[in-house]
Amino acid sequence: MTNDMTNAMINTMINTMPNALTNTMTIATASPIPSERSLLIVEDDKSFLQRLARAMETRGFVVSTAESVADGLLQVEKAAPAFAVVDMRLGDGNGLDVISAMKKRRPEARAIILTGYGNIATAVNAVKLGAVDYLAKPVDADDVAAALLALDNKKIEPPENPMSADRVRWEHIQRIYELCGRNVSETARRLNMHRRTLQRILAKRAPK
Repeated sequence: MTNDMTNAMINTMINTMPNALTNTMTIATASPIPSERSLLIVEDDKSFLQRLARAMETRGFVVSTAESVADGLLQVEKAAPAFAVVDMRLGDGNGLDVISAMKKRRPEARAIILTGYGNIATAVNAVKLGAVDYLAKPVDADDVAAALLALDNKKIEPPENPMSADRVRWEHIQRIYELCGRNVSETARRLNMHRRTLQRILAKRAPK
């Protein structure tokens, strides 16, 4: 990929992706904040789950917990909560399934996704499925409560440490790779990139 093409791609990503994510978030947070404080936490890290549950209880939430997608879905079926905090990657599947089920049973419910595998494409998908925010681990209870109870259309403060151009480029490549079904050859073709160059990028950690 030439430098001109790379720069053009980065400029396009910077100009379009934040707007797209902001627009989606506005739609997702259109409902008022529920007065009820029932909260479901779905997380397979048991120690973190217990700490977060206790912390959220001290902040006025009535907390129930689940350690798997299956258990989370059962609890939603039994009594859909007003709020949910759901880990993205669980041992038996994707936490987004819990959020999707919850929103079908209780459209006004508010949920956030927690993950240690953050990328823009996943964040946008989480918001489209009804999440009101997307927080990368490690995260504390104050951040979780603030995200769950954020006022509609609240002005978002600019990040202290925004993504670098290298990270934006990496995010774009990861998004196309996922859309191509993780097919390296097809991703390289669509990005007009040499296959070996793409393989080297995919093998590296995400830039800061």
